Amino acid sequence: MARILVTGSTQGIGLETARQLLTGGHHVVVHARDDSRAAQARAALADASGPAGAPDVVVGDLASTAATRRLALDAAEAGPLDVVVHNAGLGAPEERVVTDDGLERTFQVNVVAPYLLTCLVPPPARLVYLSSGTMRRGRLDLDDLQHEARARSGRFDGMQVYADTKLADLVLALAVARRWPDVVSNAVDPGWIRTRMGGAAATGELVEGADTPVWLATSGDEGATRSGRFVHRRQAEDVPAAATDPALQDDLLAALEDLTGTGLPSR
Repeated sequence: MARILVTGSTQGIGLETARQLLTGGHHVVVHARDDSRAAQARAALADASGPAGAPDVVVGDLASTAATRRLALDAAEAGPLDVVVHNAGLGAPEERVVTDDGLERTFQVNVVAPYLLTCLVPPPARLVYLSSGTMRRGRLDLDDLQHEARARSGRFDGMQVYADTKLADLVLALAVARRWPDVVSNAVDPGWIRTRMGGAAATGELVEGADTPVWLATSGDEGATRSGRFVHRRQAEDVPAAATDPALQDDLLAALEDLTGTGLPSR
């Protein structure tokens, strides 16, 4: 039985991931943005409690660095974690929105928050970062990670913002795999899943979307215990060459450290 934190687990793929883990006998720590969503998650998972019992719940808004830091403390205090599934994320924004921290909101939730949690939560045995197939159209412009310059020039593109953050998640997963060789760190493409983010036209069901994250989090299969990969439907896929470049990985980590004042600990 593993103890597993799933961020953004009050709906969609995150909720289904928590459900499958619970019914599989694992101890799950559910994450909600606020108390109302926490109550909804408890109710939604009431029938899924397995041998490990009902899930623990931690609360924190990932669009706030202060709240993300508190969330890391709360998650650590709930008990040692074997796995963290970084599922929480926002879809393509219609306009550029800046949080109270002065960060573009989608970038903060999709990239800065999982980076901070990785830095602050004691390293588990496995890390799973939810990326997307759209990362293939992503571009990491280290001089404009938050699309500020592009917004000023009238070139703000919400789908490009989303793709860039999903590429950044992949680069983060590969950077952690390289820096922390004793931790199994992978990125996953759950597929185009019928959720509020994926939309009604999506072709995949929730069970399918959660399958690979659950497999990476818990399976003893050789494919699930290898680190530094991008996985779709339990199969490793090729990634853009830039994502495997240690220089780009280190540059992204340095940029995130500059933004947060927190560096990735050495192992």
